[in-house]
Amino acid sequence: MQATAISFQPHRRAALWLAGLALCGAAATTVRANDKPIRMVLPVGAGSGVDTIMRAAAPQLIKALGGQSVVIENLPGAGGITGASVIVRAPADGLTLGVVSNNHVVNPSVFKKMPFDAIGDITPITVVGATPFVLVVNPKIPAKNAKELQALLKAKPDGYNYASSGNGTIIHLAGAMFMEAAGVEVRHIPYKGVGPMVTDMMSGQVEIGVVALPAVQGQLKSGALRAIGIMGKQRVPSLPDLPTMAEQGFPDVDVAGWFAVVGPAKLPPAEVKRLHAAVVAAFAMPETKEAMAKQENIINPMTPEASLQFFKTEQERYARLVKKAGVTVE
Repeated sequence: MQATAISFQPHRRAALWLAGLALCGAAATTVRANDKPIRMVLPVGAGSGVDTIMRAAAPQLIKALGGQSVVIENLPGAGGITGASVIVRAPADGLTLGVVSNNHVVNPSVFKKMPFDAIGDITPITVVGATPFVLVVNPKIPAKNAKELQALLKAKPDGYNYASSGNGTIIHLAGAMFMEAAGVEVRHIPYKGVGPMVTDMMSGQVEIGVVALPAVQGQLKSGALRAIGIMGKQRVPSLPDLPTMAEQGFPDVDVAGWFAVVGPAKLPPAEVKRLHAAVVAAFAMPETKEAMAKQENIINPMTPEASLQFFKTEQERYARLVKKAGVTVE
């Protein structure tokens, strides 16, 4: 889920040390719960959607934490399992957190073996928000909207392919969601990340795909790709004339790339409360709000309790979709 990567790169550690003299004024009036830095693990590559979001919010998060440092560490691999494994095995002291997306709750349904319980082994702090997904096509496809695309795919069932950022990813399932709603079967072509997928869609090697909107804003503006519809419940400011899939007659197509801050299991309630308040405050600051608006991210932080229920509901929803799509990963 996952859910919105521009490219997946080899394991890369990037430290962000922004606490220091510049924040002494804020720290002087706010008591820090811990002088040790927080290790923020991202189970995605540098430059991905979640990575871009957290680097934009990090300076404000440090302020909200009263000057406590934050170290961002990218640990991509295995659909997010590599990084999530580090999060769940960390001490429950609030010093190791992570930011996960849809793939975290998709993985138990697509991988035959999981090294941890995706819900039982974490403490949800807050589901922060979501990034809109958009169904796009190569401009050579003679379809301008979802109904025309459906008719085209029914007329030529073996004539087109749809791409994804990898087998079993939320991008794969989002595409499968539309194909099921449209009542069509289209050949699925998995890629290793969104970057190569988008490149081949532009060249016409594959014709159809679902992507996070920020990843293709330039291509849509230049005409290198054509948008068919927004996959979520509401239109987006940068494309006000582009209807949602529900508006086009597909009410069951509803998916976006959400992201959530989590910690290991059994994180003390007081620490959960402190961290939740800090994340909410950071994303409410003007600098973060401006950055999120540019990326088209919809920010609506949930309580820890609501976040836990959301994780459970999403895992059940994707399990049903995975079963229908017949997706498995060794």
